[in-house]
Amino acid sequence: MTQDSTTPMPATTTNASRGRAAGAVVCLVLAALLTTPAAIAYWGQRTLNDGERYVETVGPLVQSPEIQEVLATRVTTAISQQVDIEGLLDQAFAGLSDEAPRLELLAAPLSAAINGAIDRQVRAFLTSDAFADLWTRLNVRAQQAFQRVLEGRGGGAVSLQGDDVVLDVGEVIDEVKARLVDRGMTFVENAPIPETDRTIVLMEAPRVQQIRTIYAFSDPVARWALPVVGVLYLGAVLLARRRPRMTVAVGIAIAVNAVVLAIALGVGRQLFSNALAETSFGPASTVFYETLSAYLERGRQVVLMLGLALVVAGWFTGSNRSGTAVRTAIGGALERFGAGVVHGQLGLGWRWVTDNVAWLRVVAVGAAVVVLAWGNEISPERWWWSLALALVLLAVLQVLAGAGRAVSQAASRDHAPTAHA
Repeated sequence: MTQDSTTPMPATTTNASRGRAAGAVVCLVLAALLTTPAAIAYWGQRTLNDGERYVETVGPLVQSPEIQEVLATRVTTAISQQVDIEGLLDQAFAGLSDEAPRLELLAAPLSAAINGAIDRQVRAFLTSDAFADLWTRLNVRAQQAFQRVLEGRGGGAVSLQGDDVVLDVGEVIDEVKARLVDRGMTFVENAPIPETDRTIVLMEAPRVQQIRTIYAFSDPVARWALPVVGVLYLGAVLLARRRPRMTVAVGIAIAVNAVVLAIALGVGRQLFSNALAETSFGPASTVFYETLSAYLERGRQVVLMLGLALVVAGWFTGSNRSGTAVRTAIGGALERFGAGVVHGQLGLGWRWVTDNVAWLRVVAVGAAVVVLAWGNEISPERWWWSLALALVLLAVLQVLAGAGRAVSQAASRDHAPTAHA
């Protein structure tokens, strides 16, 4: 009895291979669907819950013309409305009743002059270092208060007034009044400022409830959502039978999510501006949104470049004709360079690199990832530095691997048996 020359693959092996392929696809699909919401949730958790990052994010707004204009208008109006121009005139010109008709003509220019003086002092304060320090203190308290609002509690620099979220600018008004008094305008010292004039509406009731609901569901998982997505992408590559091809698919999924995130940010900007259009904060809503989402936008740019880099990496390491040709040409050139410079020195070291080059490449890429993510300060600039580091380390490893192969070949020739006649 004879056996067939070809033995079919065991069913268990085939099933395991199919299971890995299915698992890779599931990981890829889940990661692709979760990338954008995970990125937004992580940004929200890091920006709104981290007081230091929040203050760092909104700090530049102190120099924003739009923010300064909103504050200047609100503070100037709040003070000017409480100054009794007629009472001041009556007090200043008491006993000059014969000149009453002429004095009435002074009311308008005097009112304009007083309002102009108040406005100038307000704007001078808003561009001063004193306001920059006050802005930082206000935002430290605002971040804490805004978090309480999201959790259903109020109080602080940001609080609920009725059903609206408002920013308390009373401290700014008090600082400006003190400056006016110091410059001789003592009549504003006792001007009562109603509570409604000491606030700026940031968000109206319907939006508050929506954001609270989103916050309640997303906050517990926001910190871990993005790392989980990263693990899913990694799992998709490790489980795939054709890893270079899966790397290309992962890169495409990440790049598409970066585009989706850009669209989401654009829609969010419009919705945010529309929601505040009827409030006193409306003119500054766009610049506030763009500043608050700057960290997410920088991350989106890095995600897009990462996706494109993975597409190139998958193509470069794959079995396609063009990728193989480029890989062979570059790898061969680096190895020949390494073989030409070693001259047999440190032979064991070169050969160790050659024997372990696969996992050393993983370490090199991992080092670049650590540089990119260190301190949660991801930016396009850091991305380029990380990419350069990865390419340099990989090139050095290829050179050392070439040196190791050259040393091994030389040793083989030296120990080869001599032919006898």
